[in-house]
Amino acid sequence: MVGTGGPVASFSVWDYVVFAGTILGAASIGLFQAIRGRKNTSSEEFLLGGRQMTAVPVAMSLTASFMSGITVIGTPAEAYRFGAAFWLFGFSYAIMSAITAELFVPLFYRLGITSAYEYLEMRFNRLIRMIGTSMYIVQTALYTGLVIYAPALALNQITGLDLWGVLVATGVVCIIYCTLGGLKAVIWTDVLQMVIMLAGFIAVIARGAVLQGGLSVIWEDAGNGGRLDAFDFDPDPLKRHTFWTIVVGGSIMWVSIYSINQSQVQRYISCKTLGQAKLSLYVNMVGLWVTVSLAVFSGLTMFSIYKNCDPFSNGDISTSDQLLPYLVMDILAVFPGIPGLFVAAAYSGTLSTVSSSINALVAVTVEDFIFPFYKDLTPKQITWMNMGLSVFYGGVCIGMAGVASAMGSVLQAALSIFGMISGPLLGLYLLGMLFRTTNSKGGLTGLIIGLVLTLWVGIGAQLYPPTADKTNPLPLSTAGCNKTMDLNSTTATPWTSPATMTPQADLRPPLADSWYSLSYVYFSTFGMLTTIVSGLLVSIITGGCKQKKMNSDLFVRKSDLICFSGCSDSKASDDTEKAPTDLHMGIDNKAFTEMDVKSKESENATKL
Repeated sequence: MVGTGGPVASFSVWDYVVFAGTILGAASIGLFQAIRGRKNTSSEEFLLGGRQMTAVPVAMSLTASFMSGITVIGTPAEAYRFGAAFWLFGFSYAIMSAITAELFVPLFYRLGITSAYEYLEMRFNRLIRMIGTSMYIVQTALYTGLVIYAPALALNQITGLDLWGVLVATGVVCIIYCTLGGLKAVIWTDVLQMVIMLAGFIAVIARGAVLQGGLSVIWEDAGNGGRLDAFDFDPDPLKRHTFWTIVVGGSIMWVSIYSINQSQVQRYISCKTLGQAKLSLYVNMVGLWVTVSLAVFSGLTMFSIYKNCDPFSNGDISTSDQLLPYLVMDILAVFPGIPGLFVAAAYSGTLSTVSSSINALVAVTVEDFIFPFYKDLTPKQITWMNMGLSVFYGGVCIGMAGVASAMGSVLQAALSIFGMISGPLLGLYLLGMLFRTTNSKGGLTGLIIGLVLTLWVGIGAQLYPPTADKTNPLPLSTAGCNKTMDLNSTTATPWTSPATMTPQADLRPPLADSWYSLSYVYFSTFGMLTTIVSGLLVSIITGGCKQKKMNSDLFVRKSDLICFSGCSDSKASDDTEKAPTDLHMGIDNKAFTEMDVKSKESENATKL
């Protein structure tokens, strides 16, 4: 009987057919884009889709690339264990979309850049650009490895699919369509995968509603179980999820992910016009709302079904990441092919993240480490180099998944590192965009101080996880189970703070319950603020106020802030065509000029 514990069914032949068909469908899109665009092999076409994408597919791609398999599996488990507070990230998505669209997109569009880190060289110097790019590469390779490993682990233990076979297959499919199709393949594949991910959630909710007697019963059960008490206005920054940690900290965390992360920047600057680029972010906001709402409601559906028999406490699963796959096999196995669709949904999330990461890693490597030193490469050499780097980074990400297998419960650490690295980087960008006083010494010092402090907090939080009074897990029952086992420890879901057994009180250092207990959502905010404050102070001390007049294109303008003013196609086109000639470093990249630009002109244009 559903919801009473015990073993569940395994994959049927039809499930394998649906799963394999979905993955092959994704790969075929890459091949189709490669065949259709085989005459146009320029670097701009490969890395930016020829700057001819429109808002809706780009928006769906923006949503899919950070709604990974970790989200598909982790968010419902989060709602099941901690309640619907995670839905408050909907406010964060709205704030993030507005800030990114009105501050960052016009600036990047005006400068006509391919790598988000080109801005750091234009505003500061090449050293800071190299540091920024290196931080991004390390962060993305680690995160991508964990994105491949987390859902593979959960699904392997539920469905019986071979873990390493699945890991390698995932990486190979991503490499194929990244290598052959470039950004266009990634974006159109993300559109397909977004649809499949949402279909997977809807299937779980619909079947749960039928079994429980309607959506109203699920809602009532969630309320009785304390899962709907989302609005906690306690200002304590040490509590894991409150209204303030999610809306304030979450907004800055998502701004750092969307506004300066190459995976995302590369998408919205691939749009035809500035108006389309801004629109893609607002459409993406709606996509994020729909995704998080369906994911959280899937978690509430899961609680309604398992309210009297928690599979984890009952010993049916070994980690909370497996809750949703367990539920799927429990309630949907009677429909051949539907569990296969769900597994495909989780893998679609993984594939979209991995493919966007590979494409973005290739872009920053080419733009920041190769073009500045090798200016006379032919279009054919550039094309082969892009493809070779796609294969290389695909291998690195599969390798990082192997490293992740030895990390145990460090999945939360990976997302904390995401916040720890992006926060100080966001502070550096804001120093450059908003304050003319900031100089290179201040920027570099601020970045280092911000990074060191956030790493200190984040690593401390991983070693000494916050206690239950800070994380607030909600009660679960095993009263209705067929069999009951007593387990004393839990394992963290990727999107949550660790709920593992904490070390004994006498072993915890004094900082463990204060400094190290800072909510993981605030890591980015803390990193950003420390970078800005220390960067400004050092700049003022080292003569930042006496700098020569700088190019106004490098700063946020008032005209940027009015939502769609000046975004007509003609004006946006004029801006993007004019920017490279106005800005002395605008044609440092051959991706933005005709491939036959003389190297001498390029050298002159890159001189500061």
